[in-house]
Amino acid sequence: MGLNLLEKTELWVNEIVLDGANLTDMADAVAQVLGLSAGSVMVVDVRPRHITFDLLVKEVSQENIMGKQDELLKSLADLPGVSLAEDTYIHSNGILGLICAGEESTSQTLATVSAMTEEIRQKVSRRAIIFPTGFEVSQGMIKDTNTPYLAERLTQSGFSVTTGKVIQDTMYDFYFHLSDALNRGFGLIITTGGVGAEDKDFAVESVQAQDKTAAVCYIVKFQKGTGRHVKDGVRIAVGQVGISLMVALPGPHDEVEISLPILLRGITEGWDKQMLAESLASAIGKKYEKWKIHH
Repeated sequence: MGLNLLEKTELWVNEIVLDGANLTDMADAVAQVLGLSAGSVMVVDVRPRHITFDLLVKEVSQENIMGKQDELLKSLADLPGVSLAEDTYIHSNGILGLICAGEESTSQTLATVSAMTEEIRQKVSRRAIIFPTGFEVSQGMIKDTNTPYLAERLTQSGFSVTTGKVIQDTMYDFYFHLSDALNRGFGLIITTGGVGAEDKDFAVESVQAQDKTAAVCYIVKFQKGTGRHVKDGVRIAVGQVGISLMVALPGPHDEVEISLPILLRGITEGWDKQMLAESLASAIGKKYEKWKIHH
């Protein structure tokens, strides 16, 4: 049975003493016990009588972690420069805590796994981050009305909301911030702006870079190559990575206002990304009907 770690990938060993230990060997020892390949575990923190390992995978097999505490500690203790005490113990805030599980019946174990998974899933799904985009926002040329509006209403809807930094008009900056938000375990990631047809618009492409099957729908189409249009239209993008939903919304505030009720309904009713993208694009697109060019 594969268990999704749901972004809770850290494993702490407390009351451990190191004296000239090789951290790479320690990380590989942990990986071997957990049935992972060498290099898939790294040491991220070392303090007196404490070390933190981080798994660079998103899923582990239940049989490879269940009740593995004694085996893991023995594997570490066998390494040069590593000493354990009687009170050495392992701790994790997530699914990895099953390493410390004792003998339980199968039904009890599965119930524990299910409860832990659902608790983490619920917490992650209600964590939202909002990214405004564009040099005009970062330089104060225009007021960012979208972020406070979204933050207030998402909070009212039960989300814990974080305001992200303004994303600059480069593919690198978009990609970096979306990747970072995914790694930090945000269940809802929203960008506003950067969905247009100009060469500085990268929101849609950045979502597609994270999710190769992201749903992309046109709000309005243009004749490619006319004016500043290097693309053939303005689009909405909705991507999914694990339980994290990424939504690239337009910048105009009225379009954000149109989008939010649809987004919240889609989340509540469990729409797939294609249905959500089509619904958002259709609602916003109504204001552009008279300018649409159909191909």
